Amino acid sequence: MTERSMQEPTLLLLTALADAPRHGYALIQEIAAISDGRVKMRTGTLYGALDRLLGQGLIEVAAEEVVDGRARRSYALTEAGRDALAAEAERLRAVATEAERRLSRLRSMLPRKAGSQGRPAAGGLS
Repeated sequence: MTERSMQEPTLLLLTALADAPRHGYALIQEIAAISDGRVKMRTGTLYGALDRLLGQGLIEVAAEEVVDGRARRSYALTEAGRDALAAEAERLRAVATEAERRLSRLRSMLPRKAGSQGRPAAGGLS
């Protein structure tokens, strides 16, 4: 994996596979849960991404079974996938930490609104 940041579908897929192997429908449900319903991955997008991640060696087929006459594959992270996910999580953590640091500095430079921080507004009585 390069130093380039992951696209959100990749991040969500790898995150969904971080704790257990899952098959396609379970991945769609897990991604919706992880994103609090914000991301609803379509089947075509999912399987295209799974094929790409298989090709990159970030995931592998963990099991194949036939359920109701249909083949079902379960996918799992590879060691390279775990490493890539960990690196992306660290990158996101560093960016979020810096964003918070800058926002905190900005907040401390802005004038406080009257009545904020438990102080009475000008001319007001507590």
